Amino acid sequence: MSELTLNPLNGYNKFDGPVLFVIMDGVGIGKQDESDGVYLAHTPVLDALFQEQLYTQLKAHGTAVGQPTDDDMGNSEVGHNALGAGRVFPQGAKLCSEAISSGRMFTGDAWKSATGKAQAGGTLHFIGLLSDGNVHSHIDLVLGMLDQAAKDGVERVRMHILCDGRDVGERSALGYIETLEAKLAACNGGGKDYRIASGGGRMYITMDRYNAEWEMVERGWNTHVLGEGRQFDSAAQAVQTYYDEDPKVTDQHVGEFVIVEDGKPVGTIEDGDAVVFFNFRGDRAIELTNAFEEDDFARFDRKRRPDVFYAGMMQYDGDLHIPKNYLVEPSRINGCISEYLCNTGLSSFAISETQKYGHVTYFWNGNKSGYIDEKLEKFVEIPSDKVTFDQRPWMKAAEITDSTIQAIRSGNCKFVRINYPNGDMVGHTGDPEAVRMSVEAVDLVLARLLPEVERMGGIAVITADHGNADLLFTEKNGVRENHVAHTLNPVPFVIKDYSGANRWKFNSIDTPGLSNVASTLTTLLGFTPPEEYDQSLIQLD
Repeated sequence: MSELTLNPLNGYNKFDGPVLFVIMDGVGIGKQDESDGVYLAHTPVLDALFQEQLYTQLKAHGTAVGQPTDDDMGNSEVGHNALGAGRVFPQGAKLCSEAISSGRMFTGDAWKSATGKAQAGGTLHFIGLLSDGNVHSHIDLVLGMLDQAAKDGVERVRMHILCDGRDVGERSALGYIETLEAKLAACNGGGKDYRIASGGGRMYITMDRYNAEWEMVERGWNTHVLGEGRQFDSAAQAVQTYYDEDPKVTDQHVGEFVIVEDGKPVGTIEDGDAVVFFNFRGDRAIELTNAFEEDDFARFDRKRRPDVFYAGMMQYDGDLHIPKNYLVEPSRINGCISEYLCNTGLSSFAISETQKYGHVTYFWNGNKSGYIDEKLEKFVEIPSDKVTFDQRPWMKAAEITDSTIQAIRSGNCKFVRINYPNGDMVGHTGDPEAVRMSVEAVDLVLARLLPEVERMGGIAVITADHGNADLLFTEKNGVRENHVAHTLNPVPFVIKDYSGANRWKFNSIDTPGLSNVASTLTTLLGFTPPEEYDQSLIQLD
């Protein structure tokens, strides 16, 4: 890290207090009408902050965060990458799309090994989120891989699908299943046998993250690998049955299903098979990957661990090499702001609850686990509740705030960063009242935090990584549908300087975005931003 040095900012006056950086996950700027959960919430603190002189809005989706087009929503992964790295890197969706369209993926060792297992008599299994949300996966990518598998002579393929209802419409699974079934039918013929084998809702099986609820992963293992679970003749029948049994259930919470023929599962995972996890985003793919790859695995009883070739769409953790095999090389993000600050000797503190802890650590640090410098950094994880978040929309905001106040009062941390997950995690539930309460919970804890920053003579910076709570529903032909996905709306950005040490003004930037934030934080901390970073939003006045 010796080359990652920061030079002092000319004309800057030092101050004793911290720079507090708050990420209000999922709090965007909407239409300010009855569809906007942020606008509807009682938020006196945010209302006042949004009137500050140093207030603006940032682009947090599309090309501004490395997505393929501006029709693609942002998400917490790419948002925190951009915030921490200070510039935009091509992200999972774009990298994978290019790898498939160019054919580069299919010339790599991982693809050849996976199809080789199938060509030798095994089955090629695909596991992943079936939607076009483009946050964790995209259906077009797996359709492209199915076409290539058929061209490569793979005779037997099994799909293990996870219903979305979170990054897309909350009851849209049947449409994606229909599209997939049509592709499988087109691939069949000439002795080929391609079909759906199992599935379930993404928030019920398989896609846990940050070790929050390993029971989800165990249910996924039992469903996909062992063929244990509620049995159906087809995936469409399974989803429709869950809809009929509970009119309130949405795709992300539908139960597990195992497709059977003559009373037997059609696609258990066996020795000699190959498994591809086709999610490109890592946080909800790592735990099932651990279950396949780890020899000394103690999270649950796997009952049977098949000897398979396993690959991820991408490498989900570059430091820990998870998984060992992957189809698409990820962007290598170096020179994050934390690396510069550690190399300069600046102390920092990062905190969130389990659901977003990895975002202010792993994603913030360019997809790297662990500390950069344990002597200068402190990371705190507050365990999340294991309930659907509409039941407790306040989540762990109070506990996060308690720990942050202790860190601020200690005077030992110059840079403090927080993620409050409420607006995003509750926004995904589609419950309008809970969404409003989630935003109000964040406003309440800001009312506790800001006086602490003021007392210490510091600076508070408040923003978000993407929108969600700012759109409760969409309306078409007079029919409203709950909106549970991220939005394309900008996010707020405000600086409240209690130090009185310097005067600031905004720079003129045509389309400011999340990637401008790292330079801005560097400036507020008294350093000239690295040359490779996108321009700071502010300068000394």
